[in-house]
Parts: sequence; structure tokens; C-alpha cells
Amino acid sequence: MAETDRTFFEYLVYVSENHSPLDFMLIADHIDKFFYGALLTIEITVLALLIGGVMAIPLAIARAYRYRWLNAPIFGFTYFFRGTPLLVQTYLVYYGLAQFDFVRESFLWNPILSSPWWCALITFSLNTAAYTTEFLRGAIENTAKGEVEAARACGMSPTKAMRRIVLPSAFRRALPAYSNEVIFMLHSSVVLSTITLQDILGVGRWLNGRYYLAYEGFITAMLFYMALVFLISQVFRLWEKRWLRHLQSHNPATPTPDRA
Repeated sequence: MAETDRTFFEYLVYVSENHSPLDFMLIADHIDKFFYGALLTIEITVLALLIGGVMAIPLAIARAYRYRWLNAPIFGFTYFFRGTPLLVQTYLVYYGLAQFDFVRESFLWNPILSSPWWCALITFSLNTAAYTTEFLRGAIENTAKGEVEAARACGMSPTKAMRRIVLPSAFRRALPAYSNEVIFMLHSSVVLSTITLQDILGVGRWLNGRYYLAYEGFITAMLFYMALVFLISQVFRLWEKRWLRHLQSHNPATPTPDRA
């Protein structure tokens, strides 16, 4: 067939296969799988952040106020999950628990512990709970004493002051650090592909392996991760402008006098 007889689509395929350093038409043919991988990545990341965030609030309070019998175990929990790689933790849950007969014979095995999705969710939730506990503890401890004294002067009980004064103030000040934790969890989700789940990176590895490619799948996965990080950064930037507005200086900069 003469080159002038090619349709525009056939011409794109010809350029993609023979003249482009990146086979973009092959990527376009499988872009639906990347969107499915992105959906799985977002699903587990968001659920893990929600579960871990709920777990971190009481743990951070107990750490900040040094509650007896609770501080040491919570410190051990956070030290373990912060001191070991997420990949190792995921392997211990997904592959390690299956080595014990009592686990395989328990009621939790068939619906939960035998599923890679549930094992990933459990591990990710515990991991992010450990990190969130520590920086939320720091935010609680750094709450201005004047805020706490004002709450007491208004007749608030310690529980009410924690709920209405300390925690909202700590959440606002911990927001920039939490944005880094969200991005960290998104990047850490590449672990999903190591336990048979087709996340973004898993789809990229599948594409490279099936068509013997060098980097098309990885570059596409990279672009998906960059797009998600951009969206996360913009959302947190809007939240910071709204909830941290009172911390921004409204005084105009003093002009520097000109030199003679």
C-alpha cells in the first residue's frame, strides 16, 4: 500500500512504531488498563489514609499526654512501622501470616487475610497511622498554652477543650506535614504490584513484559503519578490558604531605602 493511501490513524501507527522513541499508539491502546490501575491505587491509598487517620487521633493524644501504660506500647508501634520499609511490612502480612496453620484455619483467612487487597489495606493503614500519630503528637504538644488556658477560663472540661480547641488547632498546623504523608503513601503504593495487584506501576510492568518494551510502561506510570501528585498538591494548597489564613502576615514588606 502506497504511503499516500494510508489513513491518518495508520500513519500515526507507522510513526509510533518506526520513528518515535516512544510507542505512543501502543500506550493509547492500553490506556484503559492504566486508568484501572490508577483507580485501584487511589482506592487503597484513600481508604488507608482514612483508616490510619482515625487510628492516629487517639494514639497521638495518648502519646502527647504520656498516658501511663499506653505511651510505651504506642511508641513501640510507631517505631516498628516507621523503622521498617513498607515493602517488608506488606510481605510479612501477605506472605508471612500464611505460614501459620492457626491463621489459615481462622475465620479471618478466607474473606480477609488470603486476599492481597485486604492485606495491602491493613498494612498501609497501620503504616500511615504510625507516621500520622507522630507528627500529630508534635502538633498537639506545640499547641499554644494560651489557647488551653483560654478554654479552661471559659469553663471547658479537658475533653471538650481537646475536641474544640486543641485538636482543631493541631490539625491546622499539621496540614503541611500531612500533605507530604499523602504523597508518600501514593508513592508507596507501588508495593501493590509486588503482591499481584495491578496498580499503576503493575500495569506499566505488564505492558513492558508483554510487548518486550524498555520504558513505555514506566514512563506512562510516571506521568500518572505526577498528575496525581499535582492534584494532591493543589488540593492541599487550597486547604492551607483557607485554614491557615490567620497565620499569614498581612503587613506589607517594608521598602528598602535607595542608596545614595
